Amino acid sequence: MKVVPLGAGQDVGRSCVLVTLGGKTIMFDCGMHMGYNDERRFPDFNYITTEGDFTSRIDAVVITHFHLDHCGALPHFTEQRGYHGPIYMTPPTKAICPILLEDYRKITVERKGETGFFTSQHIKDCMKKVVPLHLHETVWVDDELELRAYYAGHVLGAAMVYARCGNESVVYTGDYNMTPDRHLGAAWIDKVRPDVLITETTYGTTIRDSKRSRERDFLEKVHSCVLRGGKVLIPCFALGRAQELCILIETYWERMGLTVPVYFSAGLTEKANRYYKLFINWTNQKVKESFVDRNPFDFKYIKPWNRDYADLPGPMVLFATPGMLHIGTSLEVFRKWAPDERNMLIMPGYCVAGTVGAKVLSGMKVVDIDQYTQVHVNIDVQNLSFSAHADAKGIMELIRQASPRNVVLVHGEKSRMSYLKSKIMGEFGCPCYDPANGELLEIEAGKDLRALMSDRLFQTAWAEEQQKRQELTPITELPVKGVLLLGDSKRLTRLLDPSEFDLDEAPVVASARSVDNHGTAGAAGKSGDQMTGAQQMDSTNEQSADIRFSTRRVFDSTQLSQRLGLTDSTNVSSAALTAICELLAVDSKTALHQDDARVVRLGQSVEIRAPGATPECELPSISISWCWEEEGLATQALSVMNRVLG
Repeated sequence: MKVVPLGAGQDVGRSCVLVTLGGKTIMFDCGMHMGYNDERRFPDFNYITTEGDFTSRIDAVVITHFHLDHCGALPHFTEQRGYHGPIYMTPPTKAICPILLEDYRKITVERKGETGFFTSQHIKDCMKKVVPLHLHETVWVDDELELRAYYAGHVLGAAMVYARCGNESVVYTGDYNMTPDRHLGAAWIDKVRPDVLITETTYGTTIRDSKRSRERDFLEKVHSCVLRGGKVLIPCFALGRAQELCILIETYWERMGLTVPVYFSAGLTEKANRYYKLFINWTNQKVKESFVDRNPFDFKYIKPWNRDYADLPGPMVLFATPGMLHIGTSLEVFRKWAPDERNMLIMPGYCVAGTVGAKVLSGMKVVDIDQYTQVHVNIDVQNLSFSAHADAKGIMELIRQASPRNVVLVHGEKSRMSYLKSKIMGEFGCPCYDPANGELLEIEAGKDLRALMSDRLFQTAWAEEQQKRQELTPITELPVKGVLLLGDSKRLTRLLDPSEFDLDEAPVVASARSVDNHGTAGAAGKSGDQMTGAQQMDSTNEQSADIRFSTRRVFDSTQLSQRLGLTDSTNVSSAALTAICELLAVDSKTALHQDDARVVRLGQSVEIRAPGATPECELPSISISWCWEEEGLATQALSVMNRVLG
């Protein structure tokens, strides 16, 4: 497996990581750098190719969330550099990305006067290439490459992405938060055991204090400033920290009966709040439960900002974008309010080196805004971290959840990465890397094999596990003992019950154990992979076409029902079988027949069934069986089953 950061390698900003696994290449994120205004603001796409043929070299682009340091270069890459392949992102990210990209374009082109930048039409054309990626849904890019998204917290729609191709797998976290806040839940992932986990390390050496004490400190500082007649400037990005702090201020203003005006940057956050209302199912449980009675994003005390308000006398509070004081309203207001010592600047998040925010936090008293403008910083500067990034403790917890074989650190400063790297290797005993931009990592993938378990082995193992359990507890792990038959380019690898495989009896059993084509899906016959030398010598006497293999795919009926839009009265297994049949009708050139709501036949021997719950296994499932000579057709059917069942 190969990993190359084109951005965010030993740096924060311009996130863009190329991963090649199983012969497929994925670009994770395609962001811009807040600290640069020249060609360095975008990733160096010439590393991929100098000929411009990106579509043939990149199989998919995955955007983890809508922050510009993760998606800001996307229209440039697709519309100006010529990538025309699929782009995957969650529905909230797809909805909000164009808003932030258009705002970025306006500031760069209309205010700064830059030329050659991407246009509004480029943004629209780029978004047409997007394929939605829903949480916990397996999406197949092609017949080999699969993607699955997990909840990342951080901001609305943020996702961690698991990708697998063949026997190689990777998890790319993007930005994530392991601590729930006032409007979003905590990040979480299955124990997927990937070959490589690529994680952000923005706060890799920090362990944050109590969130409640930080909130109290924030409110006390804001209140004390407005009491002395000062103005409070809070730079933050339009989505995420803006909503978190607005909810906090709104609650405090109502409790204290304050009348001091509070504003947020007009337009952008207002639009963003609409999407929080639209995608309420991505918020935390408390917001979901209170949403019917009162929408927490309908603010009573917080009003839209007007540029003329900056010169008004008297106290006020302003949430202004962006969060690093590098462009936009926050920088414009900072220039006016910075010389007055009664005013206060509260920096709630991380600032990239080179931005005005980073310079102010370092203690500089005279700051160059541009080549013509200097500002004297007399304003009271406070750094209160409300960042939605995981701290060191959270990063370690995610590694514990995912159980990777290797860890790659990105999106962090080198000094912080070095400390975290040694801590990870010491605690988990796995290799850990922190590559710079453009540095190629070649990582040996695990030797795990993917095999189809025979239906007989599954039912035997399930029955044994049920007998062991004294209490009615869910079965989450299923130990099995079987015979592994390695496949090749034409045959699938199988895991069989020992009763299905007897070396001494193989030549005899192979001819004797034919199964009626219309037998039950659970009936497992002899697999063609079992053919021995004795059989090959007299293969004409063997009825190999009648040797059947049967397996089944268990699925989550609740998730599948939601995805297919089924009513409560609909039989999920039958609906799934119908969906599989419809896709096979499109994808396959072989004739298929659906006898009833529970059986689909393809070719001469491939049989797909939706068996009802049985005492041996009450889980919802779809079974498939086939004969030796139609293995290719069965493989195609299995691929369609995976696409439907997720």
